[in-house]
Amino acid sequence: MAMDPQLDLTRLKGVGPKLKEQLQRLNIESLAELLFHLPFRYEDRSRIQMIGSLQHQQPAVIQGEVRSADVLFGKRRSMLVKLADHSGVISLRFYHFNAKQKNQFRKGALVRCYGEARRGASGLELYHPEYQLLDDASEELPEARLTPVYPATEGISQQRLRLLMEQALEFLRDDSVPLNDLLPPQWLAEWHLPTLKQALLFLHQPPADVQLEQLLNGSHTAQRRLILEELLAHQLSMHRLRSKVQQDGAPVMTPAGTLKQQLVAALPFTPTNAQQRVTGEILNDLSKPVPTLRLVQGDVGSGKTLVAAMAACQALESGFQVALMAPTEILAEQHFINMTRWFEPLGIKTGWLGGKTRGKARNESLQAIASGDAQLVIGTHALFQDEVQFQQLGLVIIDEQHRFGVHQRLSLKEKGNLNGQSPHQLIMTATPIPRTLAMSAYADLDTSIIDELPPGRSPIQTVAVSDNRREEVIYRVASACQGGAQAYWVCTLIEESEALQCQAAENTAAELTEQLPNLRIGLVHGRLKAQEKAAIMAQFKAHELDLLVATTVIEVGVDVPNASLMVIENPERLGLAQLHQLRGRVGRGSVASHCVLLYKTPLSMTGKQRLQVMRDSQDGFYIAEQDLMIRGPGEVLGTRQTGLQTLRVADLQRDGELLPAVREMATHLWNNHPSVVDPLIDRWLGEAERFAGV
Repeated sequence: MAMDPQLDLTRLKGVGPKLKEQLQRLNIESLAELLFHLPFRYEDRSRIQMIGSLQHQQPAVIQGEVRSADVLFGKRRSMLVKLADHSGVISLRFYHFNAKQKNQFRKGALVRCYGEARRGASGLELYHPEYQLLDDASEELPEARLTPVYPATEGISQQRLRLLMEQALEFLRDDSVPLNDLLPPQWLAEWHLPTLKQALLFLHQPPADVQLEQLLNGSHTAQRRLILEELLAHQLSMHRLRSKVQQDGAPVMTPAGTLKQQLVAALPFTPTNAQQRVTGEILNDLSKPVPTLRLVQGDVGSGKTLVAAMAACQALESGFQVALMAPTEILAEQHFINMTRWFEPLGIKTGWLGGKTRGKARNESLQAIASGDAQLVIGTHALFQDEVQFQQLGLVIIDEQHRFGVHQRLSLKEKGNLNGQSPHQLIMTATPIPRTLAMSAYADLDTSIIDELPPGRSPIQTVAVSDNRREEVIYRVASACQGGAQAYWVCTLIEESEALQCQAAENTAAELTEQLPNLRIGLVHGRLKAQEKAAIMAQFKAHELDLLVATTVIEVGVDVPNASLMVIENPERLGLAQLHQLRGRVGRGSVASHCVLLYKTPLSMTGKQRLQVMRDSQDGFYIAEQDLMIRGPGEVLGTRQTGLQTLRVADLQRDGELLPAVREMATHLWNNHPSVVDPLIDRWLGEAERFAGV
């Protein structure tokens, strides 16, 4: 944040090296950054409430006379103070106290305190309230305004933060902090918004007569002023990213299209209209001299792999290499099998590079990629590694982009070997991204949607069953398999540990083998070697197995049309998008299919809501919107990678409707006020943006 270097935090009373270091943990390194550290809620301490009128979980200021103060010795030592006014009595309970405090609460002393009333052993109690002793009952309440509560870190109390903020606001009032209003004045008038200075002063010290409701739901004009500016900064940072990429230019690819015709002619089916439309949009991009940046969204089973293959034809026929990258070894392997099956007969050589490719095989792969022998290269994150060099990389296709991080994909540019030009980029996802998220997290991309499923898919009936009916579910699996169907049994674990997941799957497989001796049961988990996994999947596909017990490794890309039943254990532990992905492994043939969500009781409210969404709908976009409402954007996209966690005042669920306007405003600033672009991005994204430009 550009500002006078003298306005260092040490200008504030009480800020020494230790506190400065603690503030750094909150990403506060200057006075201006302190001013942008906004309250996340407010407390109304401007009115004293009658003790008799307090409700459970209600925060309030109360005042009364001490009736008694006793130290109790139960499971934990505590001090219980009885406080009374003319309307009733309440207990204050302290688990941490000393002799001095015990003496302060002498009988008859006048105390004012603030806390949240909760039901306790002696009726309503206030646990560890903030309190002060009064000399006189008529002592004035603090100035009538709401008390801000700030995001804090260990070692910095609310009290300390409030005192620092008071000082910072003094600097702001007398204009020592040069905070420029970076938005055009006519916008402020149009949107009825305050200046930046007015907005900050208001949000740190709102008067008590403000509509608290407005502040809580983010609709106050002071908040809107900052929300708008923050969303603009994010959009502009995406603009900047896109224009950096597009400055480089890209190879123009306009081949005859024979390779694509041969590929389609060899398929046992005809591509859907949606697949053809989206392919057309991509091929149009590839024929331009600027790098394609396109996001292709398609619900489970809509055939994104074929779209990727048809797009690859244009680059391959123009003499360029194509890299196809997937986030997991199993999904990348699946792509490799498909692509090899489609392309080898057409004389195109495919190459493979996974994280587990070692030794001689790895050197051979690297050699084939560098010499251009491998024309279509499929792999995992391993393709990002330094020693991977392409002979001429013209198109990069990334599957499930949100697992990689918005900026990581740009590092592939160096590998292109295109004399300063950038390869084209195509990003595919089967996790439908709600429109609001797509407009912010992927604002640098054009979007295409494959909105049609191939014919012959059967709808999937979804039921939720509690785990005390497990025997019943096992019986159902047995009868389905004996009737010629095949089934998946998916084990999920809340621990991220792969070892524990594999163990759970092994135990389940052993238990089912014992209970269902007539069925042929296979097991797939993340710790098996690639060949073992492939062999078991092949057996399952060939119907040499009836039941496949698996961890979530089968989430994507596995296609066994005869499998028509899936049981998912502990579905409450997975995101809805992931459940939708898993469920999409059945219903790929013409038989009616079922998915059983075998949940652990008791389910939380959220858990119930989420499983209900899965039962109600098979539309990935609807499910993604619901997931966003229930869990928030960070989890839907895997926050760490998206940069979305840096939103400080804006909230994509609440403020999503502003995004269309914000996009236009960002373009306007970019074209007409270029001097404010960097300061705006810097103010809101600061360091995060600089690190992101990897």
